[in-house]
Amino acid sequence: MALDIGILGYRFMGKAHSNALARLPMFFPDAPEINRHTLVGRDEEALADAADELGFEHTSTEWESVIDEVDAFYNLGPNHVHAEPSIAALEAGTPVFCEKPLAPTLETAEEMRDAAADAGVPAGNAFNYRFVPAIRYAKGLIDDGELGEIREINGRYLQDWLVDPEAPWSWRNSKELAGSGALGDLGAHTVDLARFLVGERAGEIDRVSGHLRTFVDERPVEGEDETRAVTVDDAYTAQVEYENGAMGTFEASRVADGHKNDHTIRVHGTEGSLKFSLERLNELEYKRGDGRGYETILVTDGDDPYLDHWWPPGHVLGWEHTFVHENYEFLSAVRDGEEFHPSFGDGYEVQRVLDAVERSDESGEWVEP
Repeated sequence: MALDIGILGYRFMGKAHSNALARLPMFFPDAPEINRHTLVGRDEEALADAADELGFEHTSTEWESVIDEVDAFYNLGPNHVHAEPSIAALEAGTPVFCEKPLAPTLETAEEMRDAAADAGVPAGNAFNYRFVPAIRYAKGLIDDGELGEIREINGRYLQDWLVDPEAPWSWRNSKELAGSGALGDLGAHTVDLARFLVGERAGEIDRVSGHLRTFVDERPVEGEDETRAVTVDDAYTAQVEYENGAMGTFEASRVADGHKNDHTIRVHGTEGSLKFSLERLNELEYKRGDGRGYETILVTDGDDPYLDHWWPPGHVLGWEHTFVHENYEFLSAVRDGEEFHPSFGDGYEVQRVLDAVERSDESGEWVEP
């Protein structure tokens, strides 16, 4: 029986996930059969056009009427919309897949985590970079002990779409709507990716020192002759210490001129090191313990993670394919009644670190998550 899918949101993330759902039956024959059932939004006319474009049978302007009708509910709305529909769906026993960060605040993330635990159905948080084949390959090396004891983790996520002070204001510039700026928008990805890669060997983060900065205090409102205050950070940096004593440095910026989507992570151990860049996402840089330098591994072979579903070796994948892998894993978990990771619990652990960065910036001191 096909799984009926409902999606709240039809813009950037709505298109990314709808594209992934369309690709699943072509490339993952063992994936659950799915039906793009209902698309949810506020503007009826725009919603109808989006449903036609993205292949949905029905539309609705009220998510409350959808959560009982579908087998999985995707909450791809702005951060301040994450909690209420997700919790309601979980209370109705409907599996939920929610965009990141899990919530604007730690308190709300805790409510969502608890609702998921009580529901006992899959509840996924959308950290799609876990599903890059090169990242899965890297995790295998780390889990197998090829890097030895983990000593350093460095992660950065740089974009430049807000370099221009005349770039228009959006909900992502509002603390009330987004929770934070570059910290939650980009930093959440880095914190989760580091946790995914080294969490089993380095443990959780024990303490944090953070710094936030807003460079442009107000931005023009598109189509209007006025400006609106920017109440979130444009950039952040953080130092962290892990349970095993490893050091970590994280940073993100939406005003880093010349960087479009530059997400990099480095892991240094006693017996080797790894480097990964999202802008070269089919490659993994690996320094073996007895090697003289880094070697570049092209992660496109059929026995590499997920690659048996795609093209011959050397025919590279892209950003959109991470969503296909993510949806495959989540919907398989829904079909089989199994756990999915990253879960709401994982999202909450990320939120603890984000909250600690903000508290550290306010106090000027190291804090515990």
